[in-house]
Amino acid sequence: MIKQQFRKLHRILAPIVFLPLFMTVITGIAYRLSRNWFGLSKDQVHFLMVIHEGGFLGDQIKPFYVLLDGIALIWMLITGIVLSGLFIKKREKKPTENTESN
Repeated sequence: MIKQQFRKLHRILAPIVFLPLFMTVITGIAYRLSRNWFGLSKDQVHFLMVIHEGGFLGDQIKPFYVLLDGIALIWMLITGIVLSGLFIKKREKKPTENTESN
């Protein structure tokens, strides 16, 4: 029963949180690779960090964006893992008895 409820909530929330999470991941990766691999300065890639942290929303909303983004990520991970059945022990099938006589 809980798996059905998780599936329903996961399906409802996934389209809503996809864009913010995707934007956070892409800008975080782009920032780090730009700094380390391409040798760009902090000033050159600062715009990526502004997007990554939700700075474009303003100082008042930014903390809520970061909080909700983190909660959304944790929720999607937990429900995704539960739905995948990754940590559920599978029941062994009982051997069927052969009722045929020779």
